[in-house]
Amino acid sequence: MAVEELQSIIMRCQILEEQDFKEEDFGLFQLAGQRCIDEGHIEQLLEIIQNEKNKLCNPKELLLGLLELIEEPSGKQISQIILLLLQPLQTVIQKLHNNKAYSVGLALSTLWSQLSLLPVPYSEEQRQTDDYGLCQCCKALIGFTKPFVEEVINDKENSLEDENEKLKDELLKFCFKSLKCPLLTAQFFEQSKEAGNDPLRCFASEIIGFLSAIGHPFPKMIFNHGRKKRTWDYLEFEEEEDKQLADSMASLAYLVFVQGISIDQLPMVLSPSYLLQFNMGHIEVFLQRTEESVFSKGVDLLENGLLRIEDNSLLHQYLEIKSFLTVPQGLVKVMTLCPIETLRKKSLAMLQLYINKLDSQGKYTLFRCLLNTSNHSGVEAFIIQNIKNQIDVSLKRTHNKWFTGPQLISLLDLVLFLPEGAETDLLQNSDRIMASLNLLRYLVIKDNEKDNQTGLWTELGKIENNFLKPLHTGLNMSKAHYEAEIKNSQENSHEVQKSKDLCSVTVGGEEIPNMPPEMQLKVLHSALFTFDLIESVLARVEELIEIKTKSTPEETIGIK
Repeated sequence: MAVEELQSIIMRCQILEEQDFKEEDFGLFQLAGQRCIDEGHIEQLLEIIQNEKNKLCNPKELLLGLLELIEEPSGKQISQIILLLLQPLQTVIQKLHNNKAYSVGLALSTLWSQLSLLPVPYSEEQRQTDDYGLCQCCKALIGFTKPFVEEVINDKENSLEDENEKLKDELLKFCFKSLKCPLLTAQFFEQSKEAGNDPLRCFASEIIGFLSAIGHPFPKMIFNHGRKKRTWDYLEFEEEEDKQLADSMASLAYLVFVQGISIDQLPMVLSPSYLLQFNMGHIEVFLQRTEESVFSKGVDLLENGLLRIEDNSLLHQYLEIKSFLTVPQGLVKVMTLCPIETLRKKSLAMLQLYINKLDSQGKYTLFRCLLNTSNHSGVEAFIIQNIKNQIDVSLKRTHNKWFTGPQLISLLDLVLFLPEGAETDLLQNSDRIMASLNLLRYLVIKDNEKDNQTGLWTELGKIENNFLKPLHTGLNMSKAHYEAEIKNSQENSHEVQKSKDLCSVTVGGEEIPNMPPEMQLKVLHSALFTFDLIESVLARVEELIEIKTKSTPEETIGIK
C-alpha cells in the first residue's frame, strides 16, 4: 500500500513544471517514503529514489529528504537504512555545486548522530555477528567519505580555496566525532593477524589517514593539543576543542601509541619522558571516565609510556604538571572502586611502576600527596610499604636526604599517627595501622639511637604520644566493645534460633546487615583476631624500643 502511494505521488509530480512544484508535494513524498520504511519496503524505496526518471525536486531538496529518512529509524533499523541510502546520498551531494561543504557536513553529522545511538560491539564474537550493523556502517561510511577527502586533496590549488577550506573543516569535525564515538569506547584485539580483520580497527586506521590527507597529521595535533596557540584556524574549533575534543584527542593518542596505528609517522627523536608528558593529559581524560572500556585504555596508555622510561629517572619537576598527580589519584580510584579484579590489579601494578620511575624527590612528593588524598587504608598501607622500601635503599646503599633526617620525619608525621586519636576506627584502618607498626619496627631495628640516621630517636616522644599511646587506648576500647557484642550475640542466639529470624549487631555506631547469628559471631571474632594481631606487633615494637634505649650498640646486633 505504501509503495503504491509513493508511486502515485511520483507520477503526479512528474507532470508538474518545476515552478509548480510545492513544498507540500515534497512533504507528501517524505511521508510516503517513511511509510515504506515502516512497512519494510526499503528496497523498493531505494529503487524509486535511484530511478533517474523520478526527478521530484532539485538535489538540495532531495538531500534534505534523504537525511530525514535516515533520521527517522531506531534500533536495528538504523543501520539498514544507512546502508541502503548512503550511495544515493553520496550521488546527490556530488551533484551539488553550491554550499557543498555545508551539505557534506550536514550529511556526516546526521549519519554520525544515528550511528552514535547504536551499541558498540565489545567482544570479538559481537563484532562478527554485528547485530546492530555498526561495523558494516563504519566500513560503508569510509567509502561514503573518501570522495570528499580526495576532493580536498585534488582541489588544494583550486581557485575555490574558501569552499575547499570549509569542506576540510567539515571532514575534520567528522574525524573528531568518530574518534569519540565509536572509537573511544571500542575494544581492540591484540596486534596480531586477527587485528587486520577487526572492522573498528580498520575504521580507526582510515580516520587517522583522513586526518593526514586533509592536512592535519596526528603528530601535529597531539603535540599542539592543550597549548595556548591552537592548531585550528577558526574560533569555532577553539570552542569545540575546549568542550568536546579532549575525548577525541585521548582516543587518538591511544590508537597511535597503544594500538600502533600510523605510529611510524612520529618523529624518532622524541624522548620517552617527553612522550609521557603530553600523553599524561590524555591518560587523565581516560581515568576520569566511569566506563570500564574507556578507563582501561588510560591504564594501557600509561603502561605504554612508563615502559619506555628507566627506573628513578623521571624528574620530580614533572609533578608540578597537574596531570602527573591526578593520574596516580585516578589509578587509586580504579584500584578501590572498579568491580573488575584484573583491572584493579593492573592499576596497582601501574601505580607501582610509576613510583619506580620517579626520582627520589618525586617519590617523596607523590607519597605525601597520596597519603593526604587516598582515604583508603589499603592504599595507605601500600604507600607506607613503599616508604619503608625507600628508607631501606637509603640506609643500605647511598644516603638520600628525602628518606632520612628531617625530610623523613616530616613524612613520618603523616604515617605514625591515628587520624582521630584513640577514637579512630581501628578495624577500618587496620591495614594502615599494621603497615605503620611494621615500618616503625623496621626503623627501630635498623637505626641505632647513636647514629639516628632517620631522625627516629629524636622524635620518639612525639611518636609515642601521637601513635603508640592512643593506639593502646583504642585497642582496649575496641576489644571491650567487640567482646561485649559477642557476649550479647551468644545470649540472644538461642532466642533467634527459636524464631528462625535474622539478627543484627551494632559495631562502631553502624549496624551490621542482618545475617544468621553464627555468621555474625564469625565477623565479631574476626575483628577481635585483627585487634590481637595489632596488639602483638605493638607489643613487639615497644619491646624493641625499650631494648634499644637501654642497651649499647654492640648488644643490639642481631635484634629482629
